[in-house]
Amino acid sequence: MRVLTWNLYGGRAVPAAGRPLLPEFAATLAGWEWDVALLQEVPPWWPPELAHAADARAATHLTARNWGRAIRRRLGERDPDRWGSWAGGANAILVRGVAVEEHRRHRLRWWPERRKMHAVHLEDGTWVVNLHASVPARDPGQHDLAKALEVAGRWSAGTPLVFGGDLNQRAPRVPGLTHVAGHNVDHVYVRGFVPEGSAERLDAGPLSDHVPLAVDLRREGAAWGKRREGIG
Repeated sequence: MRVLTWNLYGGRAVPAAGRPLLPEFAATLAGWEWDVALLQEVPPWWPPELAHAADARAATHLTARNWGRAIRRRLGERDPDRWGSWAGGANAILVRGVAVEEHRRHRLRWWPERRKMHAVHLEDGTWVVNLHASVPARDPGQHDLAKALEVAGRWSAGTPLVFGGDLNQRAPRVPGLTHVAGHNVDHVYVRGFVPEGSAERLDAGPLSDHVPLAVDLRREGAAWGKRREGIG
């Protein structure tokens, strides 16, 4: 299973492009090889289009600044660089090649900004958790992360688990899981999997201010070999 994590920066580029970038983000995601993509800071109206372009299924969880969504969308589509996250936010999990049995959501905090986690349960028994935690200044004790880990443990109940996203920590405390990918504040942890080789930093050009990370995983005890298409 190849896992990708990427914070989309509200659909913006660096330097600013001065226009909506949904086609560029969709084509970039579609062109990469992955089975599960953990996405953060996604414009709320984007996940269906991203999933369609990538031949994937999307599970979406709205985060902050989503009241008056119709107005926010118009503003965000007109001038994404000016409005940024004020146009609304969402996290999304995209899945290729396997059925999603269940989608669960949990709020980590209300204040000073809503932070949420969500997860999908795949037909092979794997749980995949995606979150965007609070910045260190607002959560020096990593309480968001601790709560997310506790909820993920309750949902997965000892079964294979992928846990990642924008954790907003350069040194996250995630006891009980194995770190398989990380760059700056973006990380992937697992239970019941081992990495096949090192994690990769993908080239997204000017899109986003985060570097996309991808890592190939195999189930513990499975034979080492070339990654096949689909979830394994």
